[in-house]
Amino acid sequence: MAALNPQRPTLRVSDADRDAAIKVLREGSADGRLSYDTFLHRVDLALQARYPAQLASLLNDLRPARRHTRLADGAVAAWEGLTERLRAAWWAVRLPRLVLPRDGASTVFTIGRATTSDLALADMTVSWRHAELRRVGDHWMLADLGSTNGTRANGWKVGSGLLVRAGDRVTFGRVEFRLCDPA
Repeated sequence: MAALNPQRPTLRVSDADRDAAIKVLREGSADGRLSYDTFLHRVDLALQARYPAQLASLLNDLRPARRHTRLADGAVAAWEGLTERLRAAWWAVRLPRLVLPRDGASTVFTIGRATTSDLALADMTVSWRHAELRRVGDHWMLADLGSTNGTRANGWKVGSGLLVRAGDRVTFGRVEFRLCDPA
């Protein structure tokens, strides 16, 4: 596992290193090699780790997971993909709806905690001026306005702009919506 090599000359652990360590811990817990309490404690330590050696020490006692056959690996991957898609579909219909403005409406739709926003959200994870939806031709572009907790569309960071459409899942801080066309 090269990503967790304690000899690597880095000053601090990257998010990719943390993700890799947490994945190994999750697999260890799923295989019964870690108790639930130990798993939670080590994930907390992994999130706080600053150096690669700290992450490596969390994984020292975990033997490599047992190897499956190629067929079993394929079946497990297919099942995990199916369950993830089912979970996403189940949640998608339960999310609050954010109806995209009609064609004749304003070309810019603002989202934030400010009461002057077109969509004012009273959640502390939403910035004062968090994001905006801007009409570009027949499409809508979602842009983050430098928010503290970020804007995501279908799990992807939006940044300076990303085209969105009805059915997409959008998140402002921790507040989540499903975009819908006007009725």
